[in-house]
Order: sequence, then structure tokens, then C-alpha cells
Amino acid sequence: MKLAIIGASGFVGSHLLQEALQRGHKVTAIVRNPAKITTHHPHLTVKACDVMDAAALAPLLAGNDAVISAYNSGWTNPNIYDDFMRGSDAILRATREAGVPRLLVVGGAGSLEIAPGKQLVDTPEFPEAYKAGATAARDFLDQLKREQSLDWTLLSPAIEMNPTVKTGRTGKYRTGTDQPVFDNSKRSFISVEDLCVALMDETEKPQFPRKRFTVGY
Repeated sequence: MKLAIIGASGFVGSHLLQEALQRGHKVTAIVRNPAKITTHHPHLTVKACDVMDAAALAPLLAGNDAVISAYNSGWTNPNIYDDFMRGSDAILRATREAGVPRLLVVGGAGSLEIAPGKQLVDTPEFPEAYKAGATAARDFLDQLKREQSLDWTLLSPAIEMNPTVKTGRTGKYRTGTDQPVFDNSKRSFISVEDLCVALMDETEKPQFPRKRFTVGY
């Protein structure tokens, strides 16, 4: 497949780039700073673009089978909510304008339901430092649910998906939809490598068209 990966130099995006290349896909990596991509591969093209500029982004997406967005406006960004919403909306519009039929998005875990009508981001225990970004990811999921023209899928990671999860790439995971996936010890976690395995599996063999899904061990 021909894939465009937005945010390919980030925490998730860099692992996603490696997973896609290992599977033999032709990848256009779209980043703000191309110098951050140190991978060299015959199937890799690196393009610089500000995702806020939908008009500039659309030509870079054209001709791909799918767009995968690992866009994150930065956890320390004081304007994370507004920037995430603007950037995500621009990616959505550019994908439409480019005529790419599928958009896959790496979302957040905050919108997962931990009880009927109660999402993780709304609990008192949810870290304040991540609340604005998690709320933005939730609101963009709501926007995607209203999308009429694109075949979209959003992947919410497990509750724990950060550099401290050291399981690496096992190739194993379980899927859910709107509730977290817990293991036998009531822990919801996944490595970034296996998150990317799950997303590439969904890219190659869609199981969740126009839906959100989540993964965990």
C-alpha cells in the first residue's frame, strides 16, 4: 500500500513508520522538521509541511491509499486544545481534498468509558496535565462521528501507553470498542510498538470502519 503518515517523527509516529516500512509499504512521512527523520529506506519519502495548512498538505496526501495521523500538538503546549483541534480538522479537510478514501487516527484513551456514561477524562483521578489534550482528542472523535465522506477509524490506546511500558513488540493484543481492554489483573496497558501493530493490522484489513476501537493486552 501507499501510505501517508502525519507526525512520523513523534513518539507514536516514529514506531508507526518503522512498522509500516517493515511490512513493505511505500510511505510518505509528513513532518514539520524533516531532520528528525533519520531512517533511510527505498520505500520512504520525507516531506515537510505544517499540518495547519490544509491547502499545502492536500497535494502531499494525494495518490495514497490511506492517511494515518499520529498528530499531536505537544503535551507541554499551553494551547494544546485549540492547536490539536485546528490541526486535526486541517488533516481531515486535506484528506478529503486529496481524494484519499481512508483516514486512520491515533486518538487518546481519555474518551474511553469506565462506567456507563462516564469517560476516563472526566474522572477526578485523571491527571490535570493531560486533560486539555485528552479533551481535544475526545472532541475530535465526536467530529469524526459526523464525517460523511471518508472511511475513518480512530484508535484509542490502552490507559497505559507510554515509554514506561517496556514489553516491546510482541505482535499480540486484544481489541475493544468504547471500553478499555483490561487484563486479568485489571490493568489496561499496551506498548507503543504493539499499538502500531494493531493500527497497521487495521490499515491492511479493516475491522472497524467509521468506528473507534481500542487495544490492550
